[in-house]
Amino acid sequence: MRTVPGTVAFVPPDLMALMPFAVAIGIELVSASADEVVARMAWSSERCTSGGLLHGGALMTLADSAGAVCAFLNLPPGAGTSTVETKSNFFRPVTAGEVRAEARPLHVGRRFVTVQTTLSDDEGRLVAQTTQTQAVLPG
Repeated sequence: MRTVPGTVAFVPPDLMALMPFAVAIGIELVSASADEVVARMAWSSERCTSGGLLHGGALMTLADSAGAVCAFLNLPPGAGTSTVETKSNFFRPVTAGEVRAEARPLHVGRRFVTVQTTLSDDEGRLVAQTTQTQAVLPG
């Protein structure tokens, strides 16, 4: 994991502690670096809509959480971040297993970080793709 001189290196559980809603919904951080964040969330009936389909809001929460961690790891020392824009395309339903999120920065600037997150199912099939912009908030 990349660290910025003068900052504390975070390990995945520490990063998740900063996002209690993500923990409550069952998101697990697999790995985290400035170049790529990988997270996962298991299918659960409590996260579904009718017909046992994983709810789109749960999928967006997974994508937003992975993207936020990716943006956070690309911030200058002392800065914070907040999502200011997000767009998701959904391609297939999830009815079992788990969903894997892979978030990568598309642009890291002084005022904004743009991240693209790909969600895939257990078989590696594309479930959704999210692009989000995070504001860089001065410390």
